[in-house]
Amino acid sequence: MTLWKCSGPCASTCKQDVLQKKKNAVLVDGVILNGPITDSKAGEKFVEEACKIIMEEIIQKADDVTEKVCEWRAPETLKKILDLEMRDTGESHQKLLQLCQDVIQYSVKTNHPRFFNQLYAGIDYYSLVARFITEALNPSVYTYEVSPVFLLVEEAVIKKMIEFIGWEEGDGIFNPGGSVSNMYAMNLARYKFCPEIKEKGLSGLPRLVLFTSEECHYSMKKAASFLGIGTENVYFVKTDERGKMIPEELEKQVQRARKEGSAPFLVCATAGTTVLGAFDPLDKIADICEKHDLWLHVDASWGGSALISRKHRRLLHGIQRADSVAWNPHKMLLAGIQCCALLVKDNSGLLKKCYSAKAAYLFQQDKFYDVSYDTGDKSIQCSRRPDAFKFWLMWKALGTTGLEERVNRALALARYLVEEIKKREGFQLLLEPEYANVCFWYIPPSLRKMEDGPEFWQKLHRVAPVVKERMMKKGSMMLGYQPNQGKVNFFRQVVISPQVSREDMDFLLDEIELLAKDL
Repeated sequence: MTLWKCSGPCASTCKQDVLQKKKNAVLVDGVILNGPITDSKAGEKFVEEACKIIMEEIIQKADDVTEKVCEWRAPETLKKILDLEMRDTGESHQKLLQLCQDVIQYSVKTNHPRFFNQLYAGIDYYSLVARFITEALNPSVYTYEVSPVFLLVEEAVIKKMIEFIGWEEGDGIFNPGGSVSNMYAMNLARYKFCPEIKEKGLSGLPRLVLFTSEECHYSMKKAASFLGIGTENVYFVKTDERGKMIPEELEKQVQRARKEGSAPFLVCATAGTTVLGAFDPLDKIADICEKHDLWLHVDASWGGSALISRKHRRLLHGIQRADSVAWNPHKMLLAGIQCCALLVKDNSGLLKKCYSAKAAYLFQQDKFYDVSYDTGDKSIQCSRRPDAFKFWLMWKALGTTGLEERVNRALALARYLVEEIKKREGFQLLLEPEYANVCFWYIPPSLRKMEDGPEFWQKLHRVAPVVKERMMKKGSMMLGYQPNQGKVNFFRQVVISPQVSREDMDFLLDEIELLAKDL
């Protein structure tokens, strides 16, 4: 590219260097091996220009509500805009920079204050810098020799998270997602129940059964399928009107499984369900687990961050009695996707015993340092990202009080929105939330005088999808909707980002009214 082509006095020097390399060339299979083939100066210039685009188009616009949340295009249209074809020859840097611009323009701005679509949102500048650092260093966290800093950071973060759960000691590992943490826990519980499965496999085992609530995350079914337990052996326990597991129903299911001749081994409780934000009664569930000698796993991927708040940690009362906990700081605490830990009460090396393969080329026992820091063998992965680092740097920057403030403010904004919904005609809450999930219907003017019956609910079911389509094509905001447990489509608004304000809550309600006024 002409922008970085040698010119002036240096041109002759560059030419001489090239001629000298050719003169002294060492060839193998026709390939010249002298010197690097990468143009470092051009690469550095490209990174500099790309970082400028990132700063101007993403970071500086992150809290600007006048920007669009998304620039919607249909898939076929977007394919043409992005020029996705990969060719035999490389593109110019100028073309690549334009592609970077296009990618940013047509991507959803999850850091926008009016992105309420998922259980993650917003931007934390410290965790973002941590991600820049780890992307540039490109480490893999398995042995101390190749990742000394990040292994120590992960150890420190896990220790602190264990303290907040209320355990005196424990173990843990960061994983690529809460779904993987839940799978780890399921497999770990099964290994504890029958250790011989690691070597002998499933043959000869009794029919293993696990229990979880009707409102659990779908990853429990996927994990049961993946691990060979089978989805039919996941017993779903009834929930109450708030979406909480009913302990008496759990007891009935355990008794049923025993009578069937099955072998119960695991109960998965949920602390912060995906849709309703419900917290299962952990203490009562723990009583049943102790009675029947069952492993208790708590999927606190969403709700675990309430442990940071002295005001709201009561939501997870009894979590210290769990055998394992999944907790995702990338959700409520904004550590950046992905940042997910599986924490285990056992400190006898159960994680390593379950997952270790003792790869001799990585985990040599005669190294010159303390090999207990080579923690990668307790992971099912080989290469593993240093996800704890972004949480650690953010925690160092904000302190525990800063993280606590985020949780408290998010839940206070959710409470404000609830009170505003109650005041407005046409808005109807599903239930009083106990966390940051605010679930509600919007009933357009044309339906407000209809009798409550099948036709009314059928028509109301069609409102949310239309409103969602309109808001995305306009780019004004993003808000999720879904049916749930026999209830027709309703909106689920989730408050997370510290960039969100009271004005954004008011805008959300105003915008729904505007988009649905003709329905």
